[in-house]
Amino acid sequence: MALSPSSSAQQARKALADRLAELCRDAGLTGRDIATRCGWHPSKSSRIMNARTPPSADDIQAWCRACGAEEQAVDLIASLRTAEGMWIGWRRMERAGLKQAQEARLPLFQRTRRFRSYSSWLVPGLIQTYGYTESVLRAVQRRRVEVDDVAEAVAVRMERQRVLYEGGRQFAFLIEESVLHNGLCGADALIGQLGHLLTVGSLPNVSLGVVPTGPARSRMPVEGFWIFDAEQVNVELVSGYLTLTQPSEVAAYADTFGELADLAVYGAAARELITAALHSLG
Repeated sequence: MALSPSSSAQQARKALADRLAELCRDAGLTGRDIATRCGWHPSKSSRIMNARTPPSADDIQAWCRACGAEEQAVDLIASLRTAEGMWIGWRRMERAGLKQAQEARLPLFQRTRRFRSYSSWLVPGLIQTYGYTESVLRAVQRRRVEVDDVAEAVAVRMERQRVLYEGGRQFAFLIEESVLHNGLCGADALIGQLGHLLTVGSLPNVSLGVVPTGPARSRMPVEGFWIFDAEQVNVELVSGYLTLTQPSEVAAYADTFGELADLAVYGAAARELITAALHSLG
């Protein structure tokens, strides 16, 4: 399991380590006893119990056998998978192709009622056009994915956009002004994307804010992120996909979203920036 600086991931790892240590104590064993029974170096048990080394599924099964608590293994391995899922490297997440990675997010989008999205580099996926999405996912595929299923992945993302038009959902999108001028798609596709922003920004359940570029900001751009209801944050980083569920972390991103939202312009002012970007493309 890749180690992440996220306290959500760290707390999940620590909770698993504490449960393993408790099994050890309940069985009247020491860490050295566990290591002896499992055929490990004595320091391995200590590292696992102190959350310095994440156990594998095989380690958990061996630990439970050593403690006479084999019935606990399934639940503990499930906890391990949850902790691993908080931080997923791109290669692991996309090893079966981009279509599967896109499909994996569908249940989250379907159950969410309030979406908040901030992007400092690209138009958020829910409000991308087909051509813009195709260019973005093609660039991803060329860079890090061996399987070429871009067309299928684009179709999944387009299908996911249906949530925009289903009742009972609210969307707040924030993008940096630079997003209006940058893209991987070429001028024609970017023109189509900017026109789509003008359209989707008029939906009654959508708030579209543009954070103007300027020399005297009170809050600098940050990494792009999504907030799903008030329960979960997802962050796309260079190395992987981060899921945060700790209330303090979710609150920190919500506060950041609020600060950036205060800097943004909306309505006619946002449309003016989008239209200016369109004019700059001819």
